[in-house]
Amino acid sequence: MVYASVASLYRKKYQAMQKGVIGISMYYFWSYPLTNSTVDLDATWRCKDFFFGWILDPLVFGDYPQVMKKNVGSRLPPFTEVQSELIKGSLDFIGINHYYSLYVNDRPLETGVQDYKADISVSLRGSRIDPPSSQGFPVNVPSDPKGLQLQLEYLKETYGNLPVYVQENGMGSADDSLDDTDRVGYLSSYMESTLNAMRNGADVRGYFAWAFMDLFELLSGYQLRYGLYRVDFANGRRPRQARLSARWYSGFLKHNGTSALAPRTTQMNQALNLLS
Repeated sequence: MVYASVASLYRKKYQAMQKGVIGISMYYFWSYPLTNSTVDLDATWRCKDFFFGWILDPLVFGDYPQVMKKNVGSRLPPFTEVQSELIKGSLDFIGINHYYSLYVNDRPLETGVQDYKADISVSLRGSRIDPPSSQGFPVNVPSDPKGLQLQLEYLKETYGNLPVYVQENGMGSADDSLDDTDRVGYLSSYMESTLNAMRNGADVRGYFAWAFMDLFELLSGYQLRYGLYRVDFANGRRPRQARLSARWYSGFLKHNGTSALAPRTTQMNQALNLLS
């Protein structure tokens, strides 16, 4: 409730003068049902409620999703009527960090176990043929730009089409090459999906590629490189070199994206022309 109190204070005393906005940043993946069975379809909606709804439902509607209240029970502190009114509507935009999609299937609700993983009672996979991940989130998940479009449209339909910023989106690779044509294709396809969501009415205000240059990544250290600029970590001076993706992205911005979000064959031809 500290957030709600600060948001209320800012709106009453400072927002009109400073013209600032209040938002939140969320890490999330798009979720597909592993099968068309009723239990997997329910598990997929439950996954959305536990990841999106846990945060956004109180901020937009003033309460937690019903399935969370049911599965978590008395361990989930209820909102008083005053708290619900204070927190409801207390954000102006949603920020999302999105990289991939996962497949969801039902896992029986465990008895005697009280934690988030048990309460959500789902298994996550990187593809339909992968085994369930035992480490939480799977690794080496394939690219799925359509998932970002579906996520943006889900936010539009579920939470009143609040303004959304894609604050992080990028491709990690163990390949340290400067000729990162795969990353060019990844960024172009995900930006095209963002544009498609906008054409379908989603109020997307911005897209940001992660990251400007290679850096220490939260889960993989220096093993995966996301940067548009290569950093040589073996050299104490940390020299930087522009990858193909940096030059492609620069061209995209200079030309206002008029031709960059083209069919994949054209994207690759444009990228290869930059190498020559």
